Formats: sequence, C-alpha cells, structure tokens
Amino acid sequence: MTVKFGLLGAGRIGKVHAKAVTGDPQARLVAVADAMPGAAQAIADQYGCEVRGIDAIEQAGDIDAVVICTPTDTHADLIERFVKAGKAVFCEKPVDLSLGRVKQCLEVVRQHNGRLMVGFNRRFDPHFRAVRAQIDAGAIGAVEMVVITSRDPGAPPVDYIKRSGGIFRDMTIHDFDMARFLLGEEVTEVAASAAVLVDPAIGAAGDYDSVQVLLKTASGRQAMISNSRRATYGYDQRIEVHGSDGMVSAENQRPVSIELANGRGYIRPPLHDFFMTRYTEAYAAEIAAFIQALASGTAAVPTGEDGLIALALADAALKSVAEKRTVLVSEVI
Repeated sequence: MTVKFGLLGAGRIGKVHAKAVTGDPQARLVAVADAMPGAAQAIADQYGCEVRGIDAIEQAGDIDAVVICTPTDTHADLIERFVKAGKAVFCEKPVDLSLGRVKQCLEVVRQHNGRLMVGFNRRFDPHFRAVRAQIDAGAIGAVEMVVITSRDPGAPPVDYIKRSGGIFRDMTIHDFDMARFLLGEEVTEVAASAAVLVDPAIGAAGDYDSVQVLLKTASGRQAMISNSRRATYGYDQRIEVHGSDGMVSAENQRPVSIELANGRGYIRPPLHDFFMTRYTEAYAAEIAAFIQALASGTAAVPTGEDGLIALALADAALKSVAEKRTVLVSEVI
C-alpha cells in the first residue's frame, strides 16, 4: 500500500514532514500548498511533487491523506474540510487553542467516521519509546514519579509568541502528552508556576518563558515538568521515570555520541541545536505509524482526544498560575 499525501504548509515544520513522508517507502508526496508560493515551490523542487491550492488538494482523486502544518488557527477548519472530503488527516498539534473548538472539530470527525492523528512526535522518539517499553515490561515496577526536562536553546520571535497560545499550549503541551504516555494514568490535578526570566518582551506579550508544572493522578502518581525558553548549552530533552522497583531514564542526545578524555578532563560534543535534528527519527516514525494505521484500519494514535486532553492540561496550568492554586482537570474540560 502506498499512501498518497498532500502537504498543507511549507514552513519549518512542513519541511520536516515533507522529509518524513518522502523518506517512507509506503508514502508518496503528491502535492504541497502554502500561502507563500515560493515556499511551496521549494519543497516541490526538492521532492518532485506539484504545487497545488488547498481547494485542489481537497478535491483531488490522487491524494489519500493530508499533513496539516499550517498556522494553528487554521487547523480545526482544515481537519473538518478534509475529513468531509474523505481524506485521512495528520495534523500538527494543537487542533486549536480553544477546548470548545477542539470538541466541535472532533465531533465532526466522529460524524464522518474520519481518520485523524495528532502530531505528538515525541511518543515516537526511539529513546523515549525504549523507556516506555521498560515500564511495560515491568522492569521498574509500578510507576511512581516522572520527571521531564524540556528546554529550548532560545526563545522564538515575540510575534510568534503572540499567536502561539502561550508556552503551556505551545511548548509544554508536548510534555503534557509525554507525561500521560509515561504515567499510565490520567492526570487529575495540575499545579503550575511561571515567570519571565529570559526576555521581558515575552512578558509584555502576555506570556512566560520559564515554567514548572506538577501533575498528579488519582492514585497519587506524579510528574514534574521543567520548561525554559533558554538553554545556552543546546536543546535539553531528558526524561526519568521512578518506580517501585527501580528507575529508567533517557539522556540528552547528540549528533555524535563520543567522549574525549585528556588532561583537561572529559569532553563531549554539544547537544542537538533544536527539534528538527533531535527528533528526526521521531518524525519519520510517526508518519510510518500513521500509514500503518491507515493500512490496518486501526486507530491512529495519538488521537484527537489525546490532543484535547493535552490542551486541557495546558488550560489547567494557566488557571493554576493565574489563581495561584492547584486546579482540578475537571474544572476546565
């Protein structure tokens, strides 16, 4: 089975997904659309596909599925359009910044028996999946505590901050999903703290750049998330899971995994510089999983509901910061 794809959006994440799709032997990138013709043409030239408008891709008989990499405020509308057109949909997170709008969109997906997968790529990182495999194998006993460290090498432009939905919905949302992936239980309580320590302009835009979040399940399992928009040493991505019988962790990854020892001590190469290189394998694996789900007729995971819950945790974190208290997830969803 070869799945024929249309790519909606030729920006930074669109380029990442174009590489993932064209690198899969069971996929073919047929067309790309973008509001900036030059960006779409660059992908078309690189991968040998066509430039088409969104309407043409929607109506195309030679396209089975679309990858949505457009701005967040277009995601829900595009999901609905393409589900109604009978095409499978892979959409970058989040589905929308409004829980109400996400619920409306998912109802349309259900009404049309649509196929939707949400792009939480870190579930497919081989190192993080290996951690989950050890949990599933019982190697550390019952999960008790999860620690997730996720720090970007630098903050995005303030113009992006203003339309991103804020750090919890834009950045921490990946870690909310990873916490659910590792805890094995749904989160019921959220306590968050936030500050502006990196760039005052981020605070002036109404956002934060340094946050800590404590998640708790009904049984008492906990996850601690640490986020910063600044890590001078590179893209910091680590997880640790502590259980009743032990602990399993995934360390930071480097483009080259070597260590040099001399009279000055032990020296290791720098970390990856950002997500495009750190999660290359994860992006490829999630597209492969999407294709496999289409071929087998099984649910494509992460689902739209996974996206809804991660956004609810982000909203709970915002409410916790604003009201300086622990927030029950049931208060926001």
